[in-house]
Amino acid sequence: MPVVVVESPAKAKTINKYLGPNYTVLASYGHVRDLPAKDGSVDTEHDFGMTWEVAAESRKHVKAIAEALKTDDELILATDPDREGEAISWHLREALASSLKKGKKVSRVTFNAITKDAVTKAMQEPREIDTPLVEAYLARRALDYLVGFTLSPVLWRKLPGARSAGRVQSVCLRLIVEREMEIEAFRAQEYWTVKAQLITPRGQEYEAQLVVLGGKKLQKFDIPNVEAAEIAVHAVTSRTLAVTGVESKPASRNPWPPFMTSTLQQEASRKYGMGAKQTMNAAQRLYEAGHITYMRTDGIDMAPEAVMAARAEIERRFGKSYVPDSPRMYKNKAKNAQEAHECIRPTDMAASPEKLRVEDDQRKLYDLIWKRTLASQMAAARMERTTVDIASPDGQVGLRANGQVVLFDGFLKIYDQGRDEEDDDEGRLPQIMQGEPAVLAKAALTQAYDKAAAKSDAVVEVISKDGFRRSDAAVLSPEGGVLASQSFTQPPPRYTEATLVKRMEELGIGRPSTYASILTTIVDREYVRKDKNRLFPEDKGRLVTAFLTNFFRRYVEYDFTAELESELDDVSAGEREYLEVLRRFWRDFSAAVAETADLRITEVLDKIDDFLSPHLYPPRADGGDPRICPVCGNGRLHLKTARSGGAFIGCGNYPECRYTRPISVTEDSGMSSVDGKILGQDENGNPISLRSGRFGPYVQRGEATAEIPKPDRASLPKGWAPEALTLDRALDLLGLPRLVGTHPEDGQEVQAGIGRFGPFIKHGTTYANLPDVEEVFTVGMNRAVEVLAQKTSRGAGRAAPAGPLKVLGAHPDGGEVQVMPGRYGPYVKWEKINATLPKELAPETVTLEEALVLIAEKAGKGGKAKKAAPKAAAKPKAAAKPKAAPKAKAATKPKAAPKAAAKVAKV
Repeated sequence: MPVVVVESPAKAKTINKYLGPNYTVLASYGHVRDLPAKDGSVDTEHDFGMTWEVAAESRKHVKAIAEALKTDDELILATDPDREGEAISWHLREALASSLKKGKKVSRVTFNAITKDAVTKAMQEPREIDTPLVEAYLARRALDYLVGFTLSPVLWRKLPGARSAGRVQSVCLRLIVEREMEIEAFRAQEYWTVKAQLITPRGQEYEAQLVVLGGKKLQKFDIPNVEAAEIAVHAVTSRTLAVTGVESKPASRNPWPPFMTSTLQQEASRKYGMGAKQTMNAAQRLYEAGHITYMRTDGIDMAPEAVMAARAEIERRFGKSYVPDSPRMYKNKAKNAQEAHECIRPTDMAASPEKLRVEDDQRKLYDLIWKRTLASQMAAARMERTTVDIASPDGQVGLRANGQVVLFDGFLKIYDQGRDEEDDDEGRLPQIMQGEPAVLAKAALTQAYDKAAAKSDAVVEVISKDGFRRSDAAVLSPEGGVLASQSFTQPPPRYTEATLVKRMEELGIGRPSTYASILTTIVDREYVRKDKNRLFPEDKGRLVTAFLTNFFRRYVEYDFTAELESELDDVSAGEREYLEVLRRFWRDFSAAVAETADLRITEVLDKIDDFLSPHLYPPRADGGDPRICPVCGNGRLHLKTARSGGAFIGCGNYPECRYTRPISVTEDSGMSSVDGKILGQDENGNPISLRSGRFGPYVQRGEATAEIPKPDRASLPKGWAPEALTLDRALDLLGLPRLVGTHPEDGQEVQAGIGRFGPFIKHGTTYANLPDVEEVFTVGMNRAVEVLAQKTSRGAGRAAPAGPLKVLGAHPDGGEVQVMPGRYGPYVKWEKINATLPKELAPETVTLEEALVLIAEKAGKGGKAKKAAPKAAAKPKAAAKPKAAPKAKAATKPKAAPKAAAKVAKV
């Protein structure tokens, strides 16, 4: 019987129910092969031939499929209906090549939803693997590999402490960094608005805004200060007002189209604060359970049968008036028709969210999808918008009131899209007649005045002789019916995941399947942090962006990246050769890398220092030079790097002046107000100060002198807030290591302290970790002996090996990658491979990506690992024979097969 392969066990379980016992359904558990994490996996000298390896965790899955094929003659590849799904099917076919001999049949099927009808129909329409889609995947994977393995070593050498770079991630990071720089460069401008609360002759109140003053239409900044605002309030209150015009217009609002990947991520972020990764994980589970259609799509069209089902459900739930005369059709904006699938929608329109037995995040997401889908086929909302003009007889003052009345809610009955930024909704207006007087309401805006005035840091109110109330932030008329309030222009908002995805989509950067992984990568690399759903660039991210913008500007340009994405779309449509794309990119990119070979680190730092100067040296409150050293008073501050990696700001008069501080000194860090703060004096009269250094906040006893060039210092432990530090706590830190007592067995001293790897107990040459830093200051002898005994018992009968300095994570082939201490210096370890760390890579800052390169080089050369460095067009030592690329579909234009599209993998 045929063997059907899908990506996940959940998907396999669902499909197995539909196909029955006549099929064997197995899971590949995602991708089964990838490029080894070492230089030379893409051979730039031989038409970009790629060496693939079956991942360690995938070998058992491939073996299980191969075992099933021993008794079955047909392999059906039923992976997802997009570029990644096509690539997984191709990888499976290549990895199973030895099991597919002797005439075994291989076919490819796709379905947009995991329902019985969709799966059954797909099985009746098998096809060949889509060559253009596979080639687009090969091109994308090769590009990402070449950028990562070529550019990252350049970063490590030229910008110590920097992490890796990525083709799309670096462009996404640039968006976030540049938005932050816009915010830092922003200077708020003051402006005032005036409103009045008016009463109709029938006693109904409504609000109007001042739009004409002195006979001229008001512009935003025409009332620039409190004095001008008070004059405007006088002008309104000193005149009689009447309604000069009432205009009502019918209006309608049409529903939004159904979801595609990007809009689903945006709306889930707005309404529920769900990140892109969380959204896609929940959508994946809904898809595999058969509740929704495929969730990685840039299409917004809906299958005709789904449209009719939606219209029938709308009529059943809400009545005929909510069903438009004809079905709504939404034009697919996706350029590439081969990758433009149906929208994200429920597979069963009658299945409301309360009927689903799923987890909470899945229920929330399904509720959004279900409502948005039904709303997209509902009637438009109808409303009436009214504009009322009020003016004085002399025409010197004019006000305007706007409002609307919803006559028929239409699609709004079930769904209204969220907004990234709050807008003022137009309120409902009472009945207002042209020509009638408009009288100021008494005391109507008193509470609004109190609230506006409270926004000022110093509320100093002045009441004039004629009864006007005036504060720094508001002015109120004597009867309380006219209010002027102060406002300031706002900087552009920081990106949320929703607005960042929207911006990337507008620029043409990335594709539906990549948004979540891009955002996850830049956060995991600590280039960006997420705080209250907003994205803030970290110093590492700023440095990388500054470096790439100055030395590889073309490759972080939005237009260039979008054009490259468009070329990849052309490849997947069969309109462009993927090797042509790779050749042109590599020719220019390798040349750009070569140009950086002679760059000195000082030259790099000077460029970055200049690029980031608005952030590194913000204006001082006293108007002085922000680059002048605050300690010596004449040295200039510069960006510097430490030997162990990382960057900091230091004085140019070093070593005479040893002032340093972190790159970011912000209000959030707590150091902007406490750097240099004197906490008090010790018993000998030495000042104890709190300072900020390259490695964070620390306390210091006294000052550096010729006799004592290095005074006592102690870093604040992680979690200690600088602004909350007291003199006693500072003295406790400076008193470390602390003598606990003498060991009862041998009389040797037992000490407690805080070291490079956290709090510890020391007895002779034995160190034992303490779980809590607070124990360092309170631990007694009994507890210390217990901790030391536990450490000794773990290594009884043998010499206790040194533990890892740091666990970096899992190797792609399985097993942990660790940073270990060694006799000749720190090294990275994976299984039986040890690779020495280059001097420029500090053990506490090395990343998994950097470690994988070192391990791969050591494994590939069988000798001493060398410094990670870009290698132009490195050829693999043992290249397997090239294998033919996938055959083109009959439906596409015949084209030449790519040369050496891949190399034979080891299964």
